[in-house]
Parts: sequence; C-alpha cells; structure tokens
Amino acid sequence: MAVTHLFTATCNRSPLQLNIQGLVTRVLLDLPGWGLIKNQLNWQSFRLADLMIVGLQAERQVLSTVYGLPEAKVSVVPLGLHRDFLEAGKPSRSKPYLITTGTITERKRSVELAQMARTAQVPLLFVGKPYSLNDPYWKAFATLIDNKFVFHRDHVTDRAEMIGLLKSSRGFVIFSQHENWCLSAYEAAACGLPLLVPNQPWSRECFGAQASYLDASMTKTNPDKLRSFYEKCPVLPASDFKLYSWDEVAGQLEAYYRSILSK
Repeated sequence: MAVTHLFTATCNRSPLQLNIQGLVTRVLLDLPGWGLIKNQLNWQSFRLADLMIVGLQAERQVLSTVYGLPEAKVSVVPLGLHRDFLEAGKPSRSKPYLITTGTITERKRSVELAQMARTAQVPLLFVGKPYSLNDPYWKAFATLIDNKFVFHRDHVTDRAEMIGLLKSSRGFVIFSQHENWCLSAYEAAACGLPLLVPNQPWSRECFGAQASYLDASMTKTNPDKLRSFYEKCPVLPASDFKLYSWDEVAGQLEAYYRSILSK
C-alpha cells in the first residue's frame, strides 16, 4: 500500500518544533490502552504503509522526525505541470503589474499582500475567487481593491487565458502562510516569470537562489522588498530550475508502485 499525505503546515515548522511534536507523537502512538481511538488516527496509516510518497524533502523529514519512519519507507515525488505551461514560450512581461494567483483566503494572506502592495505602491493583480462572497475575509480584501495598486480578477478556468495573464505580467509574487509544493509558483516560472516568495523551508527547498524572498511574516521591511523586486523585474532572469511534466511524474510513481507489487 502506498500512501500520500500533505504536510503543508508541519513541514514549515522549525527543527525544535518538529522534535517536540515527534516526542509527543511517539509517546501517544506507543501508549497502551488507546485501542479504537488510536486506530482511527491517520498516524497509524503512516506506519502501516509500504511506502509514503511526499513532495518535499522537508515532508520526508516530518515523517522521520515526528512519526519515526525510516527514510527507506519514504519517497519524494514532485508534482507536474500540464504541457501547455511547459511549452508556454518566452513571455512579454509587457504589463506594469506583478501577479499573484490563488483563492482569496487567510492561508494565502491575500489581505496582507494587498496592504503590502498599497504601502509599497506596487501594482499587483490578484487572480482568484473567495470561498464565499459572504466571507468576512473576502469583504476585507474587497475594500483594498483600488485599481491603482490592487487589482482583482476572478478565478480563470481557461488554461490558455491563465498562461496569457502570467506571460504578460512583470513578475510573480505569493505570500502564503505556508505551502508544500506551490503549483502557482511553478506555473509562473514555466511562463518565464521571476518569483518573489516568503522565506520558508518549502520555498528554499524548491527555489533556492532562483527566487527573491519576502520575510516569512509581516514585517516593516517587506514593502521595501516588494518594491525592490518590482523595480528589478525587467532585468531579472526567469527562474531556472527543474520543471516536471505529469508524464515524468507518472513514470516515477509507476516505478515505486512496481517495487511495492514485486515484494
């Protein structure tokens, strides 16, 4: 049995936090008398699986540190991109704004990023919809749309249209609380955009020196970093790291599945 699981928040915790969580988890897992309660926890499936599949080394570290799995039981497989993104071609970057994509919600820190854009006086196009128009967070975000520094466009379902929006933008920015494998950032990179992302374990592992970084939390220096990125974008090269097609990902998964079936 192969099991995959997203450790989006957990894989961005500090080593100290992971060690403490691991100590507590191991005590609970080995505590006698839990019976049916313990058997309902997904923790048990991690131990019972023949193989755990995750997207990042940081997630593999979670399974090792927190849940005590040997590294041999964990494989790292990236996510892929549709071939349309991989074949997007050279961008024009002709529009005067940066772009960010994703649901307008707390986890994406859309309000905080919009406030940052207004403080920095950097035009930023948000592409995405809220979970509900009655969501208080959406209403707070909507008050920041001024069509001067904060622009908004609803969720785009057409792939060609999304590629067009990305290729015409000056650069890509995201300010999520945490991610594990940010498809939006990879789509932007495939379309030839430089990236500005929060400085967290997931982003450092994915992009290294191939991206620019905001502080992970709201700081007084972030608007300056956003402004600096915006001004440098015309001369910044596109991010240059490995992008995977879904066919390549499928090939990796097939090899792991065959290894399980052969046992």
